Amino acid sequence: MTAWLIHLYTASGVGFAFLAVAEIASATPDPRLVFLWLIIALIVDATDGPMARRADVKVHLPHIQGRAIDDIVDYLTFTFVPMLLVWRMDWLPEPVGLWITIPLITSLLGFANDEAKDEEDGFFRGFPSYWNIVVFYFGVWSWCGWESLNLAVLLALSAMTVLPVRFIYPNLAPAAWRKFLLNGAYVWLVLLCVMVPFYPRIPPWLMWVSMAYPAAYVLLSFALDPKWRFR
Repeated sequence: MTAWLIHLYTASGVGFAFLAVAEIASATPDPRLVFLWLIIALIVDATDGPMARRADVKVHLPHIQGRAIDDIVDYLTFTFVPMLLVWRMDWLPEPVGLWITIPLITSLLGFANDEAKDEEDGFFRGFPSYWNIVVFYFGVWSWCGWESLNLAVLLALSAMTVLPVRFIYPNLAPAAWRKFLLNGAYVWLVLLCVMVPFYPRIPPWLMWVSMAYPAAYVLLSFALDPKWRFR
């Protein structure tokens, strides 16, 4: 029973994806509600893995592939829905439809890669399609008139999705850094929740403070990768 409940918990992300799409499809979409649903989906994704490992769901339900459920939900909530929001809100230079097709395809290739997760060392292969996070800043930067920056970041991260670079898997990070990464993620998530009511008119100082954790995550990934790849 516990294994079934955990799988249902993981699958609930589809419901939050639907609620986000329903808001995007409304006559006057409110990005704040979209990000609220995506944040809830992110919390589910961050917590279902440890629960599944603790309950040994692979042993109790070997015929149900939790990884497949997780990948489908993640592609929807991490990539497809965020890109749909970018298209709806016009947060990229024209032609918007062409630009968003790039991360949609590269992320799909990333999710289909059997080597996308190196759980033993605690790394993702390529940028792990955290577009739900990146797009949050796209809205702020677009409000500032920085659509060109949005496009540059989109192209760079799309390329990193399929390149042989590695990013830390926070839940399975090297023990020396796991506590820092997880605690930092909790603080960063609180900052996001504080910013959502003001979105996209977020005070500049708060935006830059909130970007400290994503920047530290990227830099730490690049710093640790050679040590673990060639150890």
